[in-house]
Amino acid sequence: MVVTSGRRWFIFAFLIPFLLVPPDSADPAPTADPKRLPSLCAIHHPSDARVEWDCRRLQKGETLEGLFGDRWKDAARFNRVDRRHAYPDVALKVPRLIEEIADFTPMPAEYAPAEAEAKFILVDLSEQFLGAYEYGRLVFSSPIATGEMGNETPNGEFRIAAVHREHHSSLYTIEGMDIPYPMTYALRFFINREGVSFWMHGRDLPGVPASHGCIGLYDEAMQKEYYGAPKDPVLDDAKRLYDWVVGSLPDDGRLLDLKERPKVLIVGQAPSTGQLLR
Repeated sequence: MVVTSGRRWFIFAFLIPFLLVPPDSADPAPTADPKRLPSLCAIHHPSDARVEWDCRRLQKGETLEGLFGDRWKDAARFNRVDRRHAYPDVALKVPRLIEEIADFTPMPAEYAPAEAEAKFILVDLSEQFLGAYEYGRLVFSSPIATGEMGNETPNGEFRIAAVHREHHSSLYTIEGMDIPYPMTYALRFFINREGVSFWMHGRDLPGVPASHGCIGLYDEAMQKEYYGAPKDPVLDDAKRLYDWVVGSLPDDGRLLDLKERPKVLIVGQAPSTGQLLR
């Protein structure tokens, strides 16, 4: 059976194993549980309708690089997934014309409400993407993993108030280890009434909302260090966003409070992961 962007069928033949984990924890050995996990093809973003795509399950030995060649990064961005989570039995959205997702981003090239801001971050939960803007012009965008159902990322206006290049969680450890979960290239944008901090930081991207409210970006170097994969790290969006926010400020690796605090606007609603296939 085939899924295209204009249809909203759920597919019994394609089930993806992924992790619904907090941004401060991760499972180094993801496994499939077809009784409870939805297909990645069942995760809907508004921009899916712009591209005609089919749903394809990865077979043993297949990789993003093998399937898409030098366009594998575009395919990863389109699926909001990293290479460590593209393994056998994962069902991916495969564009019929790969050229349609070249340098894929659903974020607008111009954003008028940010024209007066030197640095502005727009987070679209519906798209699971963020955009970095300079005076209203998009200069960088990235797929993200935001809060899962019951642990939603908050909507509204915020500011990046603090940064920490080598941040680690004080609440969560890497699953199966006593190592505090690494929250690399962390940008704090909110502290709730209970004193819980919300950050943008490097983490796993399984293709679905998967955190406890933080906003995760690609960091394959971190994944290689702690999980041994991928062999050759490439995706580094967490570092790119961090370096863009910090700019020329001195950064000695300790927590740094910002005087000039870039505005963050979070809009939309994250795709539902509550539809389960059985």
